[in-house]
Amino acid sequence: MAFRSVASRMTAGGLGVRTTVGVASARSSFQPISRCYTTQQPKKSNSNKLVILGLLGLGAAGGYYYNNTGRYSLSTSQVNQKKPVDYHQVYKDIVEILEDNDYDDGSYGPVLLRLAWHASGTYDKDTKTGGSNSASMRFEPEALHGANNGLKVARDLLEPIKAKYPDLSYGDLWTLAGVAAVQELGGPTIPWRPGRVDGVSAESCTPDGRLPDATKKQDHIRDIFYRMGFDDQEIVALTGAHALGRCHPDRSGFDGPWSEQPTVFSNEYFKVISERKWVKKDLANGGWQWVDKNNPTVMMLPAEIAMFNDKEFRKYFDLYAKDQDKYFADFTKAFTKLTELGVPFKGDEKVYKFETIDA
Repeated sequence: MAFRSVASRMTAGGLGVRTTVGVASARSSFQPISRCYTTQQPKKSNSNKLVILGLLGLGAAGGYYYNNTGRYSLSTSQVNQKKPVDYHQVYKDIVEILEDNDYDDGSYGPVLLRLAWHASGTYDKDTKTGGSNSASMRFEPEALHGANNGLKVARDLLEPIKAKYPDLSYGDLWTLAGVAAVQELGGPTIPWRPGRVDGVSAESCTPDGRLPDATKKQDHIRDIFYRMGFDDQEIVALTGAHALGRCHPDRSGFDGPWSEQPTVFSNEYFKVISERKWVKKDLANGGWQWVDKNNPTVMMLPAEIAMFNDKEFRKYFDLYAKDQDKYFADFTKAFTKLTELGVPFKGDEKVYKFETIDA
């Protein structure tokens, strides 16, 4: 789930709050969990005729043509032909860069999940704008929206993979990175299919404010998610993604992880929010958050406790705290839906289910 941050609103002239799934100010308090992820040269001839025949033969085999400048060039059809993308290898390449003991709690997984979330969560079902299709976060002003503070880390991390697969769209890469993060950090298998087509200019950027504001209450959260087409159960299921990562004062304005296991995807988030005593803590930036009375390094956002205390939302928090299998099943459906909002699928795309990478 994604929330706008106190820091973003202060810099933009308002009070904006966005959470980050993953950066570390208290890395020393948590131990990163180790995972694996994953001849002879031909004789010269003086015959121009033989040379030309040989070159024409090469052109027929390799897609070359002979133009009136006397040079051999790639044919238009070959230049425009896209090389098929090996998505299984892309997945493996993403997994290779997930672990890093110098970043946060030892994993880039949480921030990659946040990238996929923020790229997708801007969708508006009424105007049919936003979503992961255009990867519009590459452009200003969207790249500078307060909600996207810190996500340059994730975008830059994936650039070498994009360079390796030039025919892979950013939208497909970013959402696949989110899938890899969930799966490799212990979560369910997420079905994924390619088909996103990148925007080419800032015209594809969405207006600021389409992601939830963590300082507000449950009605605001419903407004944001209903705009995308989600119901209450799906909203709570997506919120459980906060099992991964932490907030950062310089990004969201909040500080700390949602549990003591910020690199393990499980239903721990629901257990933590339902079983602990929460007290308010004032922040240096003028905002506040909830913290665990017995372990104040663990926090919850104002909007999350408001959701937890809402009668309709509460029943799903309680359900998922008791039943991880049910949570995984519902999260899988909701996250797949999220990453496909607004994508112009043709209907014949292959659906991939990637195996986690063993040691």
